[in-house]
Amino acid sequence: MALSKLAMAAVFYRSRTLSAPLLSYLASPLHFSLPPPPQPPPLQVAPPRQYFQLVGQSSIRFYHDGRPRGPLWRGKKMIGKEALFVIQGLKRFKDNSEKLEKFVKTHVHRLLKLDMIAVLNELERQQEVSLATKIFKEIQKQDWYKPDVYLYKDLIVTLARSRKMEEAMELWESMRKEDLFPDCQTYTEVIRGFLRYGSPADAMNIYEDMKKCPEPPEELPFRVLLKGLLPHPLLRNRVKQDFEEIFPDRSIYDPPEEIFGLR
Repeated sequence: MALSKLAMAAVFYRSRTLSAPLLSYLASPLHFSLPPPPQPPPLQVAPPRQYFQLVGQSSIRFYHDGRPRGPLWRGKKMIGKEALFVIQGLKRFKDNSEKLEKFVKTHVHRLLKLDMIAVLNELERQQEVSLATKIFKEIQKQDWYKPDVYLYKDLIVTLARSRKMEEAMELWESMRKEDLFPDCQTYTEVIRGFLRYGSPADAMNIYEDMKKCPEPPEELPFRVLLKGLLPHPLLRNRVKQDFEEIFPDRSIYDPPEEIFGLR
């Protein structure tokens, strides 16, 4: 309708024969206004969320209630870019001793304390025991280094699980020279490592050292020894007697002797 009137107005304008009433009619805003936009539907207020539904005496949560959750990377510390670069470089040059020493002097020595410890922990996690041992020795040369049983513990446990018992015992002797005593987990892993290594005598040496520890003994190292010394009844009886004295309320399973050809 509005377009047709505009066309008529253009024709009459060209002919210059428009009358005043017609011009006022065509120029009125009522004929050129657009229709009003449609109104949006009214908002519907949702009912309050019900996070829990009571079922008997228990409650069931349907979805997340908005409370903050724990870290997504649980159990791992954030590693900086410089530490990641050092880890990659160490693994790249681990088969070339000359390049490895140069890389250690140019990049490892410039790391901060937390970055150097993060590199050590990550190498232990990746079972790069030779590189981890080298980084640990570099940490011992730093001015900020203080004897820490937990630094020893993690590396000794990693070496024992990798059956690197000679390197583990070198660290063990270094730790004992610094008047540090390992915890139950360290004793357990080293004893288990010697038993897997086929050296029950060395496992008994660690056991004798454990008895001198000022902390009260725990049950786990005894049970590892009792299980690993089944083919060696004389050594096992010594451990069994100590176990019964320290833990009188605990029981020990003794398999039939004919299993190991003792009869």
